[in-house]
Amino acid sequence: MSKLSPSPGLFAESDELKPLAERMRPRSLDEIVGQQRVLAPGKALRRALEAGRVHSMVLWGPPGCGKTTLALLVARYADADFRAISAVLSGLPEVRKALAEAEGNFAQGRRTVLFVDEVHRFNKAQQDAFLPHIEKGIIIFVGATTENPSFELNSALLSRCRVHVLESVSVEDIVAALKRALADKERGLGDEQLQVADASLQLIARAADGDVRRGLTLLEIAAELAHDGVIDDATLEQVLADRTRRFDKGGEQFYDQISALHKSVRSSDPDAALYWLCRMLDGGVDPLYLARRMTRMAVEDVGLAEPRAWRMALDAWDTYERLGSPEGELGLAQLAIWLAIAPKSNAAYKAYNQARAVIRESGTLDVPMHLRNAPTKLMKGLGYGKGYQYDHDAEGGVALDQQCLPDALEGTVFYEPVERGLELKLREKLLSLREARRQARDRK
Repeated sequence: MSKLSPSPGLFAESDELKPLAERMRPRSLDEIVGQQRVLAPGKALRRALEAGRVHSMVLWGPPGCGKTTLALLVARYADADFRAISAVLSGLPEVRKALAEAEGNFAQGRRTVLFVDEVHRFNKAQQDAFLPHIEKGIIIFVGATTENPSFELNSALLSRCRVHVLESVSVEDIVAALKRALADKERGLGDEQLQVADASLQLIARAADGDVRRGLTLLEIAAELAHDGVIDDATLEQVLADRTRRFDKGGEQFYDQISALHKSVRSSDPDAALYWLCRMLDGGVDPLYLARRMTRMAVEDVGLAEPRAWRMALDAWDTYERLGSPEGELGLAQLAIWLAIAPKSNAAYKAYNQARAVIRESGTLDVPMHLRNAPTKLMKGLGYGKGYQYDHDAEGGVALDQQCLPDALEGTVFYEPVERGLELKLREKLLSLREARRQARDRK
């Protein structure tokens, strides 16, 4: 058991009017469901908390995974005062007031855990305000964020904190939390003696979508609607009718999911591509954004292995603009499937990037004289266009010994077709031309 037992003071308020999720908030590490990766017995964070050796930290994870609860327990196990502010509701004056209170506690020999919810919403000046107080030990800083700290928090603040990554809570762990609430007579619904099947608890847990708080809220609503103490299918149909999946249109999950869609297409997995497309549509993303991104996939990842991909992407885009939802979304779904199945090549994409890199390195190279335009007598007299071979008049329609790159780049190869799709034929043609040109150069 812990070296320091948590005192009940922080949780001593009356629970009578609180919602179930708040009443059932864990009062010890043993009551937390999920998060075994960081809080299982023997893990570093758990050992530190149980020994009362707490440190400033940033808790990064999705809603309802236990960030606020863990912050409360940090204060409880450290026998410290707990002060909470929200970056959504607070500004610099509130921050300064909280820090002043912590300084007063520190002067009297007491520590303060300062919990900052949604810390990523604070600007640089607001985040910097915490730094000297963390360094002096005046506060134990605990920041909570649903966004990637690497992008949203100052490096100075991150350097003074440890980042602990919390995960969505599994269906099984949410079911365990629901059962605990049903059995608990002091804080939960134990006195109501509700009847609910395990299958129904599974439905509630899945609808919670990794959020324990949401699961307990759904259970509380179901308990209020239960007829004669029975939470049956009819009750759940009312409770779960309008549930939505977790999705942040501008945050970490948004970028993770569009990345998953792109990489599923690139990996030629139509089932995964369709799944991630539907996940994003279900979360409320703009379908035209998806149309634009899939057009990019057609150009970048399918490329010349199947040039029809561009046309199909533009057609799907146009189809959605003409039909709207939900019919237009079927066009996007068909595009995602087709792009995933199509042969892939990034050869043109690589060639383009390589050509740009060579231009940056080599500077402004002169156009060969025979390729220059010669609209005046003066320019012709200077040799502009002299020696140019009109390819249509050459044997086979190609002047093989005519150099088109600047002299300094003669023989440079950018485009290397892959052996897939149409590029297989392009490769054969290009290799033949390059070999013929090499032989023509050798004969000079």
